[in-house]
Amino acid sequence: MIRSWQRWNNASRKWLWVLVIVGILASVPVIAQRVQTESSANKVEFVFNYRGLVDIASYQADPQAYLDEQLDRLKEAGVGTMAMFESTLDELSKTRRIMVFSSVEAAKLNGAVITENGNYTYLAFTNAENEAQLKPMIEAAFRKLDVPVANWQYQDQGGLVIGMGMEEAVIKPLPLDPIAFAMLREKGFTILPRLSDNIPYDQEEMDQELAFFAENGVTRILFDGEAVKGYTDNESKNSLQGFADSLKKHGIGIAAIENLKAPQKGFNKLAYLIDYNVVRLHSLADTEATQEKATLADRFVLATKDRNIRMVYLNASASKDLAKAAITNPIDNLIGSLQAPGKAIERIENNGFELGQAEAFTIHDASWQKYLKALVVLGGVAFVALLISFFLPSLTLAAFVLGLIGSAGLYVLKPVLMEQALALFVAISAPTIAMILAIRKVQELQEKHSTLLPGGRRLTHTIVLFIKTSLLSLTAVPFVIALLNNITYSLVLNQFRGVSLLHLGPILLIAIYVFLYRGNSVWEELRKWLSMPITVLWVAVAAVLGIAALYYLSRTGNAGTLLPGEAAFRSFLENAFGVRPRNKEFLLAHPLFIVGLFAAFRYRWAMFAMIIAVMGQLSMVDTFAHIHTPAVLSLIRDVLGMGLGLVMGLIAVLVWQIIERCWDKWSPRLLKL
Repeated sequence: MIRSWQRWNNASRKWLWVLVIVGILASVPVIAQRVQTESSANKVEFVFNYRGLVDIASYQADPQAYLDEQLDRLKEAGVGTMAMFESTLDELSKTRRIMVFSSVEAAKLNGAVITENGNYTYLAFTNAENEAQLKPMIEAAFRKLDVPVANWQYQDQGGLVIGMGMEEAVIKPLPLDPIAFAMLREKGFTILPRLSDNIPYDQEEMDQELAFFAENGVTRILFDGEAVKGYTDNESKNSLQGFADSLKKHGIGIAAIENLKAPQKGFNKLAYLIDYNVVRLHSLADTEATQEKATLADRFVLATKDRNIRMVYLNASASKDLAKAAITNPIDNLIGSLQAPGKAIERIENNGFELGQAEAFTIHDASWQKYLKALVVLGGVAFVALLISFFLPSLTLAAFVLGLIGSAGLYVLKPVLMEQALALFVAISAPTIAMILAIRKVQELQEKHSTLLPGGRRLTHTIVLFIKTSLLSLTAVPFVIALLNNITYSLVLNQFRGVSLLHLGPILLIAIYVFLYRGNSVWEELRKWLSMPITVLWVAVAAVLGIAALYYLSRTGNAGTLLPGEAAFRSFLENAFGVRPRNKEFLLAHPLFIVGLFAAFRYRWAMFAMIIAVMGQLSMVDTFAHIHTPAVLSLIRDVLGMGLGLVMGLIAVLVWQIIERCWDKWSPRLLKL
């Protein structure tokens, strides 16, 4: 019975490989549709924060003239859109449309004594035109908040008295400044409204506002704050559905801000309700706007090319420079990054993009994809079962059957979790299997040839094994792409999960294989290792490896700290090749794989290098786990990393050969000393 079960398990491997191949073939049409989706939107939109510009202008001797001048310069530099927040009394004051006074200041103006009760806000309009356009807007906004508003007179100017303390009144949201809106449209700017969820949602009012936006060329909205418009009142008013219906009615989409600490509440649901009329937006903080022009230009180019960014949002603010005894701002620096010397816009256009209003991707997701994905799931489960077969051969069939049952159950309960989990397990399986087969091939050649192979044959076997191993590792890629082929991943509304496990899993599995599976039996090797005495050297090595592992894991996400000079080196690679290969692949893992295999044909201990070298194999798969990066670009990055890694590996082999020959020549003499 046991022997029969073993025969079934051994025979099943062939059929599992067949299922893997079927899964790869089924993924090809799905991959083609993803590439179609990624190439369907190529317009890049540069947006400037109008509120920041108003703040900068308020420090100038002639604010309005300065504002006009900078708007013209930004327009000429390639900034086609101005982001307008919901206005406030404070912003209207900075643009000299109103004057705001507290109760104390109003009393002084009137030559009166302040009363004990009545902490109000007083405002005066600076001219009749401002009063005509702004007074109804301000009255309606505060009365909607149940705040009393009455007429007030300051000298010959009309005004209002608002029944609220000035500190609070100046931050209450008002509709967009209609005067600034008209001025910016006249100058040729598109408007990107920034709406908040700070006031009760009113469907009729919102629909009227969106209709006005659509009439004035607005195609997209960006949200301000931690929630989308209508999120707070959604339970009582179903406001997200109403807001989504109005957005679709007027042909207006939304923008997703990249790398927020937490997603804006309600964003994913709203994106779904408007059929993912969403573009990704990269925001440059005002504190970052003073970076070198070349650095900023590289950042904008990479964002559009590498991360499906279609809107670049520029912030700027005034700051005190005590050394110059002046109020400075980064507008000149930003313009220099877009034009010469940074030439960001020229470089973006050279990459196949054009300036214009950002458009959402046209989603190519044919109904037949679900049938092909079923075959991909079947092949993915087979791939994971194959990995288990290398460590626990007797469980091969059981692993496959249980994998199918588990996948079916997860698909019914949580289909997204099933896709993510299977993509992760396949991503771990492929590079691990590829590395194990490479190790086995070296052992097979060692056993086949009793004498040492010549250097030329060792090198030939090494190069062939490097290419075969890399290609086998990349067989995980079709599964990852097909399983996670959904617009939510491209827009980073959903993400590949388990990145840390992907970066650690293959390393741990290869370590187990190298330590325990190269002898006569696992238990014999395990007893041998457990019986070895623990020395101070072992403890020191373990401590160093632990620190290295922590640093390695810290580099797997977006928050990793770069080494000194690494940013400049990355920029050099990007500019030299157009696509930056991963440093850990071509500088460490791939060369270590090549020189490690070359040495392993002679020295058994050299096989331990494979524990680190597998980093390169898993890194190639991980490149495609960044779904927001175009698949074609990820492929170029991997191939480039392999090519450069091969060159670096050959150099390492040459150095190793020199060391090896020197050792062969001089070691006998050293041993006699």
